[in-house]
Amino acid sequence: MRILLVGAGGVGTAVTRIATRREFFDHMVVADYDLSRAQAAVAALDPRETRFTAARVDASDRSAVIDLLRAHRCDVLFNATDPRFVMPLFEAALAAGAHYLDMAMSLSQPHPEHPYEKTGVMLGDLQFAREEDWRQAGLLALVGMGVEPGLSDVFARYAADELFDEIEEIGVRDGGNLAVEGYDFAPSFSIWTTIEECLNPPLVYERDRGWFTTEPFSEPEVFDFPEGIGPIECVNVEHEEVLLVPRWVDAGRVTFKYGLGEDFIAKLKTLHELGLDRTEPVTVRTDRGPAKVSPRDVVAAVLPDPAALGERMHGKTCAGTWVKGVKDGRPREVYLYHVVDNQWTMREYGSQAVVWQTAINPVVALELLATGVWKGTGVLGPEAFPPRPFLDLLTAYGSPWGMREQ
Repeated sequence: MRILLVGAGGVGTAVTRIATRREFFDHMVVADYDLSRAQAAVAALDPRETRFTAARVDASDRSAVIDLLRAHRCDVLFNATDPRFVMPLFEAALAAGAHYLDMAMSLSQPHPEHPYEKTGVMLGDLQFAREEDWRQAGLLALVGMGVEPGLSDVFARYAADELFDEIEEIGVRDGGNLAVEGYDFAPSFSIWTTIEECLNPPLVYERDRGWFTTEPFSEPEVFDFPEGIGPIECVNVEHEEVLLVPRWVDAGRVTFKYGLGEDFIAKLKTLHELGLDRTEPVTVRTDRGPAKVSPRDVVAAVLPDPAALGERMHGKTCAGTWVKGVKDGRPREVYLYHVVDNQWTMREYGSQAVVWQTAINPVVALELLATGVWKGTGVLGPEAFPPRPFLDLLTAYGSPWGMREQ
């Protein structure tokens, strides 16, 4: 397997540090708009490691991505950029005859008249619309294969295959007790993506109703997270699991809730009220004359880089899937989860916990594809594949998962 990794930010850099310990691929080209970031990711690896090459590419330039794929004979494009670049990279891979993997799907567009009741363009709709083209090409686009979505979807399929006879509800629940010293506001993941998923109308799925939306931060509930994290209030957030899980797993209801905290929610609401969540460029005056900038890009630029916060961060992050249903005629509830301690990831990999937890899952998936354990064509989510090999290999990577009976 020869891989083109596009994006050398926090997650992309963590990918290189995880992948360098595995033997399943022949070469990985690490590409970024900022060549110095790609070079730094490669330079940080063992000097004896020769399987990595740094390159520059603009993820929005379809032709340039195609040329890079062909120049390095890459058979997989691994998208580690933010969701704005999903479609140009997705289309470039198909045009170049390469397989594709991402961790976030094509962007949604709220319903123009009833945004908090009806769906407009849902997450991933643009990708699933090309499903037949990928199948006819004999290529695989594995979409939503990070931690959430990704591992959470694997948990859902595992629950359906091995733990339940009937499933009433699947609810992805994410929370942690991470804190960053020295900052009043320092998100542990891309603020651009966080704004996108938290301020868009959240998706909910019900078997008898299909997909619908609610208001941001709706249906608050307190969920008790394992391994000392404890109870955290979680709220509805737009996320890919809600549109992915029902395509392959029969469940009465599917939700995604995020433990954001009152302070974080208040700041997001303020950004929205000020228009600083907008992505459309506005004209601002500078010393060199007028310039067009996106308000959301400005927010991202003034906040600290999440990838650089590891030394100041402490605590744990938990990603998991809560499932309620029936097994052998009896009610059952379980929480399948993956907890990562920032102190451990910093010591072992030099990457902070959130980006490392996101990065390990697509690397595991790539190894399963390289070895033929996972195979398929078309546009497929993690639920389309057998879950047990993934969970076993994740444990073999030194990052075990857990299950708690509720």
